[in-house]
Amino acid sequence: MSNVPITVAHGDGIGPEIMDATLHIIKEAGARIDIETIEIGEKVYLSGNTAGIAPESWDSLRRTKVFLKAPITTPQGGGFKSLNVTVRKTLGLYANIRPCVSYHPFIKTKHPVMDVVIVRENEEDTYAGIEHRQTDMVEQCLKLISRPGCEKIVRYAFEYAHRNNRKKVTAFMKDNIMKQTDGLFHKVFDEIAAEYPGIEADHWIVDIGAAKMADTPENFDVIVMQNLYGDILSDVAAQIAGSVGLAGSANIGEHISMFEAIHGSAPRRAGQNLANPSGLFLGSIMMLVHLNQPDIAELAHNAWLKTIEDGVHTYDIFKEGVSKEKVGTKEFAQAVVDRLGQKPETLKPVEYKKVEEIAEADRKPIYSVLNAAKKELVGVDVFLHWWNGSYYGAGTELGQKLEAAANGDGLKLVMISNRGTKVYPKGFEDTFCVDHWRCRFMSDNDNREITHQQVINLLQRVQAAGFDFIKTEHLCFFDGEPGFSLGQGQ
Repeated sequence: MSNVPITVAHGDGIGPEIMDATLHIIKEAGARIDIETIEIGEKVYLSGNTAGIAPESWDSLRRTKVFLKAPITTPQGGGFKSLNVTVRKTLGLYANIRPCVSYHPFIKTKHPVMDVVIVRENEEDTYAGIEHRQTDMVEQCLKLISRPGCEKIVRYAFEYAHRNNRKKVTAFMKDNIMKQTDGLFHKVFDEIAAEYPGIEADHWIVDIGAAKMADTPENFDVIVMQNLYGDILSDVAAQIAGSVGLAGSANIGEHISMFEAIHGSAPRRAGQNLANPSGLFLGSIMMLVHLNQPDIAELAHNAWLKTIEDGVHTYDIFKEGVSKEKVGTKEFAQAVVDRLGQKPETLKPVEYKKVEEIAEADRKPIYSVLNAAKKELVGVDVFLHWWNGSYYGAGTELGQKLEAAANGDGLKLVMISNRGTKVYPKGFEDTFCVDHWRCRFMSDNDNREITHQQVINLLQRVQAAGFDFIKTEHLCFFDGEPGFSLGQGQ
């Protein structure tokens, strides 16, 4: 079989050491790869490239479509952007996969039978990074959730479960509060789950789900989450399994994929032959499976498990009475190489199967193309920067002034909220308010639909009255269903 080209970056800090160790193991195992090396990270940043990656490196990634990346250091200050986020979003790496497995009794954990896979959405949510300062007191971060984004990540979770003989997929969300965004994620999850009757599907509100995962992770199998929840809880899952330093990660796109450790570059440990290469190594195992080289992945992974089982450990997981030998980075890699062909006896050996090519006609689309809904503009939320010096009871004053100045032309003020809580009409003086107000205007007659010109006229009246409007959000119905939420208490 011919070799497959991959792009490799040795990174910063401990990156070069653990990459050398990783490549040594998989090459000795017979990995069928040809390596293109690129420079990324601190040196590139400090050369004046705020992205941390050169244009010719992008060319390599687009050519090989497979990226094995060591950790990098992002210089503090100076407006430098996270290279991980840049690569994930630029190349459409929509699915982040993190297996979190315990290796009891050889690595300390309170959860000896834990075997959970976190599937995290990678491209949207609050990680779109769209933020604004709106008033003297209020900063805003937009949470953007799309139907295609939900479909892609949920579909991937169920396909992953199907390919890897997993029995259950669980979704975590917060749709009891965020009914539009997390509500869409929940709806898509239910739709796609129905296409996989052989896989159990359930869902939890993220707070109690996280508590359950931390307490009894053995009750979960594959967990799929939006970006922010997945970022936080994948680290929690890795840590309670035994160590964040042992976790590998895959970032899967439609055309290009990236594989890495989940830990950072640990510059204080650099150049000392101390670092544990296991996280990056396990990322490379995921890469070999992705490249459809299951024989090499199985050989190397079982040798690693046998090394852990034999008590040959780096300093970070070494424990007196359990570990047998404390070794450095290079020595650990060689210990794994020496065990190629062996399987663990206490830990469960891994088995990987070759993925058969699926005919184009039999492939499920990873996202759908929807017909445009019938859209009706029924109102507008006008956000004001307004302050009368009082943190309590100001909603009534604002409401009365705004009604007198802005009502008319078929629109009326129906509600004012502050930080999401209704304060007018019939608000409570106990509600703490800041200088950021959402003022909801809707039609004053039975004809629900309004026009853009009415909105423009409204804003002119608001401006003429001396109010500082800072943004608007249109309120629309889509195919007769409201596309907006009520204020808390409305």
